[in-house]
Amino acid sequence: MQLKAFIRDIPDFPIPGILFRDITPLLRDPKAFRYAIDQLAARFGEDPPDAIAAIESRGFLFGAPLAHQMGIPLVPVRKPGKLPAATYATEFSLEYGESTLELHTDGVNAGDRVLILDDLLATGGTLAATARLVEMAGGVVAGIGVIIELSELEGRRQLPGYDVYSLITY
Repeated sequence: MQLKAFIRDIPDFPIPGILFRDITPLLRDPKAFRYAIDQLAARFGEDPPDAIAAIESRGFLFGAPLAHQMGIPLVPVRKPGKLPAATYATEFSLEYGESTLELHTDGVNAGDRVLILDDLLATGGTLAATARLVEMAGGVVAGIGVIIELSELEGRRQLPGYDVYSLITY
């Protein structure tokens, strides 16, 4: 299946000069959505992780069904103030600003192999920040999965040594 056919381009969103790759057409098509989840499960299922750290908010859309399919816990990675218990936090740069992410301190056990999942790899800041959170908690990054990779932004350079897998590359 050609998943690129289910990605819509939105120019100048969220700010002028950004070409947003919209996954909502993929989510609207049950066969394409299932195919995406199945491809991630096939890629990371040979040596399954202990948990999935899904990044707010679009990472949740793929992380929850993948965690369910693989029979492993889902650990949410969220913006500040969204998680109710004690958290680890880290700041990072986005392609158009600064942000912070948090992970519950009890979300990952020491030694857990954690798959990090999001919808997009752009500059790599969000994924690198999540890897730092997993490692702060004592976990090991088992891999990084994304639906879309914007290769021209060279986000993989922020993720040296990690196993990064993308379903679609632009």
